[in-house]
Amino acid sequence: MTATNGLADRRLYLCTADRPDLAAFLVACIGGGVDVVQLRDKHLDARPLLARARAAVAVCRDLGVPFVLNDRPDLALECGADGVHVGQDDGPASLARRILGPDAIVGLSTHAPAELDASASEPADYVSVGPVTATPTKPGRPGTGLVYLRHAAATATRPWFVTGGVAPDTLPAMLDAGARRFVVVRWLTEAADPTVAARALRTVIDRVPLA
Repeated sequence: MTATNGLADRRLYLCTADRPDLAAFLVACIGGGVDVVQLRDKHLDARPLLARARAAVAVCRDLGVPFVLNDRPDLALECGADGVHVGQDDGPASLARRILGPDAIVGLSTHAPAELDASASEPADYVSVGPVTATPTKPGRPGTGLVYLRHAAATATRPWFVTGGVAPDTLPAMLDAGARRFVVVRWLTEAADPTVAARALRTVIDRVPLA
């Protein structure tokens, strides 16, 4: 899989921590329309994280969905992930690219226009933009609001995914601001039925075409 082929038409990106039912949860979310998966767990040590990443890789590969590991290009390489996502305080995207090679997916978080503008020179395949609203997954980070989405829609040179507060009732305003791809956390991780919850998101997202 090349990065371009892996992301060109992907629109609903699940970011989840490890959980006891990880494999079944991923199957349910993908069944509802999730088409990119990231495992982001800040508490697991390297070996258990690697084991859980391998479990996620197996599910995603069977279902044809790209799998991205957060922060750790070394473990992404070891588990056979399609790529890695790094933040502004992690190792640089250039290092991730050197570790994983030219065909891997490399994602980069951005939280402000200056970071998005600077990302144009980074060897990343996509960027995340946000969080639009403050979120417990990024404690202490204020929400960016919709203005940042409009900046991204006007200036971004590669695919970009919105983070922070993605839910069926918030999507219309984000779509109006120019967003077309979305990262979801709590709407799915806290859902009683992740398949139904994912379908609710896709129903709104798919009303507006990518191009």
